[in-house]
Amino acid sequence: MNDALTLDELAVPLRALRLLATDFGHLPAPCTRVSTVYPDQLELSFYDDLTDFEAWREALGIAPDAVECREQGGGRTRALSLTTDYAGAALRLVAYADVPAPATAAGRDAR
Repeated sequence: MNDALTLDELAVPLRALRLLATDFGHLPAPCTRVSTVYPDQLELSFYDDLTDFEAWREALGIAPDAVECREQGGGRTRALSLTTDYAGAALRLVAYADVPAPATAAGRDAR
C-alpha cells in the first residue's frame, strides 16, 4: 500500500503561494517550502536580514505582538516566526539573522 500524498493534496498551500505572488509580487522574494510532512502549510523563509520578514508581516496586516522572537546558536542567531491563516493554508513566516556583537568596553571608551 502506498500512502504517499499526491500533488492534488498539496493544492491548499500551492494556491496560497499563487495568491501571494499575485497580491504581493512587489515584496522581497522568500525561500518557499511546501512539504508532504505538513500538507496544509506554506512556509516563507528569510535569511540574513529581518527587514524582509517585517515587510511581509506588515503587508499581511499581522500585529507585531504575534511574532515569536528567540535566539539560537548560543545567542548568535535571532529567529522570528509567526503562523497565520491565509487562503485556507497555515502560512508560516520565519526569519534568521545574526545577532549584532555587543559593543566592547574599549569600543565604548573610544567614542
